[in-house]
Amino acid sequence: MSAVVQADPATPAGSAHPLAHQRPLGDRVFAILAAAAGVLVLVILALIAISTSQQASSWFSTEGLSIFSVDWNPATNSFGAMTFIYGTIITAAIAMIIAVPVSVAIALLLTEVVPRRWAQPIVYVIDLLAVVPSVIWGLWGILVFGPWLQHIYTSIASAVNGIPVLDSLFGAPVSGASFFTAGLILAFMITPIVTSLSREVIATVPAIDKEGAYALGATRLEMITGAVWPHSQGGIVGAALLGLGRAMGETIAAALVIGSSPVITSHLFAAGYDMPAVIANQFGEASGEFRAALIGLGVLLFLITIVINLIARGVVERSARRKRGA
Repeated sequence: MSAVVQADPATPAGSAHPLAHQRPLGDRVFAILAAAAGVLVLVILALIAISTSQQASSWFSTEGLSIFSVDWNPATNSFGAMTFIYGTIITAAIAMIIAVPVSVAIALLLTEVVPRRWAQPIVYVIDLLAVVPSVIWGLWGILVFGPWLQHIYTSIASAVNGIPVLDSLFGAPVSGASFFTAGLILAFMITPIVTSLSREVIATVPAIDKEGAYALGATRLEMITGAVWPHSQGGIVGAALLGLGRAMGETIAAALVIGSSPVITSHLFAAGYDMPAVIANQFGEASGEFRAALIGLGVLLFLITIVINLIARGVVERSARRKRGA
């Protein structure tokens, strides 16, 4: 009589063959393709950094720390980039100061205040604004928005004349193509991006958290500050930093409305210049050391935007870990 073999109760049901523990072929192929795509992105970024750095190496080696000077004069082979770095920082800061509060307010309005049937059309309009080409924003800014703003700038400059601090920020000289105009155009461009990302983050707040706040007697504002904001602040900060990266890297729109004046000034209504704009405007006529300097500006801008995006990613991941720990 044959012996009865009893199965080990600790052994899972099903075949004990090693192939049973392998993932299906489709899953393995997808994992390989996904990993290859991720590696390909890193390789492309590395190749961009290496190739551009090689072509700009003569500028870095010749100028040294002088790349951070304010003297940009192709006629004398002087290529200091500080005026363009300053313009990039100023315009991006103006855009962030204007766009982030507005974007977060719109996201909260659409998710927590406006009924869904009214919010959906507004969402469609915001998403459409995100796909408007930058050259359209730039043309509208230089042909319509800039001349209209110049009258407002002139009135403001007259009103703050002689007032400390305000006069140095908003006084004369005044130009429709200026730091502030470029910052406003960039704010219009990044607002849909920051709004959409913030709205998606806010929508992930568990309904039980909001209902619990209401059950404890919280007002709508107290519910937002006590339940919605702690849950979504990391994602909103990440969205803002991604918008900052877009604002610093925008080229055509900024080139059309910033004024193309390489100066460092505290007057926000004055014409200026930034890194993407000078590359777009002068690269076609550049050669030799001049061309290397423009490519070097691109390398600096590339590094800055990469750092900003890495910071944004780190903030989002840190917020996610904090929520998992809680």
